[in-house]
Amino acid sequence: MKQLNLLAFDIGASNGRGIIGSFDGKKMTLRPVGGFDNHFTQRGEVASWDYKGILSNLKTVFAQARAQGLAPDCFGIDTWGVDYGLLDNQGQLLENPRAYRMSSDREMHAAWALLPRRAFFDITGTAALNFNTVYQLYRRMLENDPALKQAAALLFMPDLLGWGLTGVKMSEYTIATTSGMLDVHTRDWSRDIIEKLGLPRHIFQRLDMPGTLRGQLSPAVAAELGTGPVPYAAVGGHDTASAVAAIPGSGDFAFCSSGTWSLFGMESDTPLLSDQVFDSNFSNEGTVQGGFRPLRNIMGLWLVQECRREWARQSGEVLDWEYIKAEAAKAAPLRSVLDPDYPAFYAAGDMPGKIRAYCELTGQPLPETIGEIARACYESLALKYRWAVERLGLMKGRPIKSLNITGGGIQNLLLNQMAADSTGLPVTVGPVEGAALGNALMQAMALGEIKDIAQARQVVKNSVDTRVYEPRRSAAWDGAYARMLRNMEEHAND
Repeated sequence: MKQLNLLAFDIGASNGRGIIGSFDGKKMTLRPVGGFDNHFTQRGEVASWDYKGILSNLKTVFAQARAQGLAPDCFGIDTWGVDYGLLDNQGQLLENPRAYRMSSDREMHAAWALLPRRAFFDITGTAALNFNTVYQLYRRMLENDPALKQAAALLFMPDLLGWGLTGVKMSEYTIATTSGMLDVHTRDWSRDIIEKLGLPRHIFQRLDMPGTLRGQLSPAVAAELGTGPVPYAAVGGHDTASAVAAIPGSGDFAFCSSGTWSLFGMESDTPLLSDQVFDSNFSNEGTVQGGFRPLRNIMGLWLVQECRREWARQSGEVLDWEYIKAEAAKAAPLRSVLDPDYPAFYAAGDMPGKIRAYCELTGQPLPETIGEIARACYESLALKYRWAVERLGLMKGRPIKSLNITGGGIQNLLLNQMAADSTGLPVTVGPVEGAALGNALMQAMALGEIKDIAQARQVVKNSVDTRVYEPRRSAAWDGAYARMLRNMEEHAND
């Protein structure tokens, strides 16, 4: 076959990248062609994303790809979940998309007064997370928001950016499953939730599936970029769905997409809606093959990212990541244990101070140095992985046998070994650019060059070198895990 150049836009809450996947029918070779920073801005209580800025960066990446002799044959877009934009009936964006980190529990609890928490879960299989789209929208209802009243269409971030390039308005399945409004039984929007909360039904778009063609660059954008009508494929619009599509796992494996968040779960053909899943606050998010990912959002490298920002604010110097990891490696092991999902850690600002306050609250030594704080974050994240692995085993009805980690977080070799030591499982890491690879694979499927997920994962095995970390479980890890569980129980309602 002719080699295909598949342009995967992988956009996270801190940066975005354009990566060309060159596919020869058996192997996918990834080539970064351009990148950009991506941060929300805060004005008062409202945090928002710069839609026009992101869209401009995507167009720049198209030009960079062509300049490097890699003219795209197709493109797809994946982003973080839950956030969205609202369009009016003239097809204009009413305001910049709001950022999920402005969410609070107030609107979530107010929604539960109309439909109980368990009813939400039984319909959607979605964990109770205050930033889910459904609660973001209900906040607008409570505020009598004019933009929601004027809205003719709601598009999630990857769909919104795709609309900006093509003019096509649709909602992709995996990104829709992050919203807390998709009925897992019908795989369509929940009329019950929409009606109970009084949300406008007409703003929700028709769903399509990853691995299908959605459209092409609009004539105006194609003329602006100097390209032809490049096809646009629906991919795993949620970056975790794309990353999991590119995991070369088999059997009873768990996955972790490691970055700002650690998205930790497994695959299932059907949604898991048991008391165990509900009580552990796991979500049934969508897979690219139309199934589900029982998954837990664990606060990931955000903890250290926020520490780094605070250290830079205090010193005026942005520390190199390798320096931070080296200092962590030198610090005493398992001295202070955190619950990464402790509510105070969710918000930005003075993370080192919040970590010391947590350790004081739980009667542990206060980490002071950069190495001590970073090591506490890394070890605690690895311990939370063990907690997630144990609960996935209970949900599955048999133990998890291995763990596959993908994403930028696997560049932290210290954390990789900690994950193996804490869970007692062999940990396979790779690929680094899992979301981009999964994105490109779904484009190849949309073009008819890959037939199913099994063939896609064979392409991954042909294309990616992985590394396995063997566990070195010790009594010290067991003791630290017991401390974390005790602290989680004692401070669950703080």
